[in-house]
Amino acid sequence: MEKPYILHLFTPMAQASPFDINMAYDAGYDGVVPYTHVEPEQVAGLTQDTIFSRGPKGAKRTGIFIGGRDNGLAADMLDAAREAMVPPFEVSVFADPSGAFTTAAAMVAAVEKHLRKAHATDLKGKTVMIFGGSGPVGAAAAVLASQAGAKVGIVGRGESSRARLTAEDCNRRYGTHVEPVDANTDALRLAMMLQADVVLATARAGNRVVTKELLAAAPRLLVAADVNAVPPSGIEGVGPMDDGAPLAAGSRKAVGIGALAVGNIKYQTQRGLLETMLKAEKPVYLDMRDAFTEARKHAGVA
Repeated sequence: MEKPYILHLFTPMAQASPFDINMAYDAGYDGVVPYTHVEPEQVAGLTQDTIFSRGPKGAKRTGIFIGGRDNGLAADMLDAAREAMVPPFEVSVFADPSGAFTTAAAMVAAVEKHLRKAHATDLKGKTVMIFGGSGPVGAAAAVLASQAGAKVGIVGRGESSRARLTAEDCNRRYGTHVEPVDANTDALRLAMMLQADVVLATARAGNRVVTKELLAAAPRLLVAADVNAVPPSGIEGVGPMDDGAPLAAGSRKAVGIGALAVGNIKYQTQRGLLETMLKAEKPVYLDMRDAFTEARKHAGVA
């Protein structure tokens, strides 16, 4: 009898995400087992308990998913799991803290789609301003947009040191050129928006960070994308179902992408990567870059 497909979900948080558990079952896993309050130094032991208990053949039907809310910690835990493998005892590992990697990948892929569709261009050389960029989705989007050739700014408001620290961490880990952008005065916000070709809103749910007035101050704007599905929208005038809808404010050529349009690609991306783990003949290690490759396929820009 074939062994069941089992996914072990490691998270440093007090609770595992129900979203991730649902996605894993829907992708085809027979069992999903959450482990909470997992510290980085515990990953090696948990991983080796995972790989040695089923034999090399059973390892193909076993996976590890790394959650949490911290991108850097998730990346470190993925590395720790990889280093703990003892081939041929080796399983696939997928890191997606708070869904940040797949959500950011979907968002940037959707922007690529509409830059191509509405403007016959791409991200290379474009200036991307990310509101809420100090959070996990914004930080991952900053890395992916920078790696795609964009000039990326993480917008700092209030305690702007968070934007600086996030940019520094992105650049240290991934060799990107992300910069913090001070937006604590009207003059600074105006100067920032004068440069923006793309605006991304990745702040927490229910927090409007881009008003119509800010959009109106962006004559170069091509695309504005929002991942907030909870009213009010993160970007004023962008509806959750918008998928390249013309913006009422900003440059006449600008289009908007709403949270549900991004979410559709995110869902397909996460499911696709979970299915990749299920079908892989050799172990795979999946992070935000793999999520972007997958998301671009579902957005039609691969």
